[in-house]
Amino acid sequence: MPATARLLKDLKKVVLLVVLILVALYGAKWKRGSPVSSTLTPSEDFSRSCTPQAYAAGQWQRGALFEAFSTSNMTQPHDALVFAGFSGCASPCDFCNLRQLAADNEKQYDRFPRAHLYEWAPGDACTGLKPLDIERFVKTLVEDGGWFLVGDSVSENHFFSLSCLLYGHVIATPDFTESEHWERDYPQHLYLSASSPIISTIDFPKGFDINKTPLVSFKRIDVLFSKQELIEIHRAIQPPGVDMSENTLFGEEAVWTTAADEYLTQFTAPLPGANYATMVVSTGAHWTVGTFGQTIPEGIDGVLNLFEHAMKIWLHKTETHIDMSSRTSRPFWSFGPFAKKVKSRRRAVVRAYPAGHENCHETRAPWTEIHPFSSTHWNWNYLQIFNEIFEKLLVDKIRYPNIHYLGIDRPARLRPDAHITGDCLHIMTGAGVLEGWTQYISHFITNEL
Repeated sequence: MPATARLLKDLKKVVLLVVLILVALYGAKWKRGSPVSSTLTPSEDFSRSCTPQAYAAGQWQRGALFEAFSTSNMTQPHDALVFAGFSGCASPCDFCNLRQLAADNEKQYDRFPRAHLYEWAPGDACTGLKPLDIERFVKTLVEDGGWFLVGDSVSENHFFSLSCLLYGHVIATPDFTESEHWERDYPQHLYLSASSPIISTIDFPKGFDINKTPLVSFKRIDVLFSKQELIEIHRAIQPPGVDMSENTLFGEEAVWTTAADEYLTQFTAPLPGANYATMVVSTGAHWTVGTFGQTIPEGIDGVLNLFEHAMKIWLHKTETHIDMSSRTSRPFWSFGPFAKKVKSRRRAVVRAYPAGHENCHETRAPWTEIHPFSSTHWNWNYLQIFNEIFEKLLVDKIRYPNIHYLGIDRPARLRPDAHITGDCLHIMTGAGVLEGWTQYISHFITNEL
């Protein structure tokens, strides 16, 4: 046998031996669902668990303050803050605050305080969800990494809610009182305030700058790709022979968006400009036949087809950005038996998009079950299909280990009484829906990963 052939044969034996050793050493840990060892016993692991399915399987119930406040009356906008239990909100925009708190229409004051007096009780299988500890949450955002919210104006609702939950610890930018002309997709940030009462207890990462490093950011990106990217994706998925020379894909509805690589690069950027660990993504309401008026095939089927192909590309891009950002911090021994096990510090969570409610302002209490739509409103009756596309794609944890689907839209779908005054899609701050997203996402990234 030639020397080269013997060398290759011996090399194959060595590789096989290394693989067998790694399987023996680490195989049991992979079977438990995580490549990272745990110091908890199985019973302790279970006691801390609350899967997205278990969280969403609950019901709204009267909160502890229901009897004390249920006979109160709302007489001024500030009452909405009191009923919600907030001391204030970090946003310096009075008009924005009133709108987000659903306190900008006196004709709807009778919705309060009842809208704020319900609490979400997760399903029985959720045994590990704890109340959100605000001070601990702030420390985590600094020490372990912040949140980067990507989505449409419902994600902006979530951002505003965070500015109220973290009031007293953060400063919000931009100051919307400085001008009447702000673009809807202008980036918004929450920075750690120098006057936060816990600032002396925080272990700051090297390079962290309270004036430059956001704890939470929101960027409005309605459809996760730029228009040009989606035009190119749409053309690429057409069968041969289809004339696309005059197809512009987009219809007349306005959309605010940007290129995927642009905001993914921002998400994975280093200190001091960024320190994000979690990207919270949600999209759905702008995937309509009004936004995409020239899909092939036509109508909602064409929009759904485009969405599925686009999300496959988006997931690949996102996983690649996260993986590459983690590789830059890996030690020299990144592979083989001497390698330190490296788990990416960053992850993305896809929050299921909740549908709106018909005639929501006529309702004054939560539902106990989701009601079917009596007519077609925008794409609300198709939003669950968009969610299911994401959910099915993210079953593949080999391909997407750092992207997770959170099907936690049911609490919102049971709250027709929790919308802002101007429409029946956007969600008011303080009613528990948005705050529940924060509580659960914080739990998930801390205890379920």
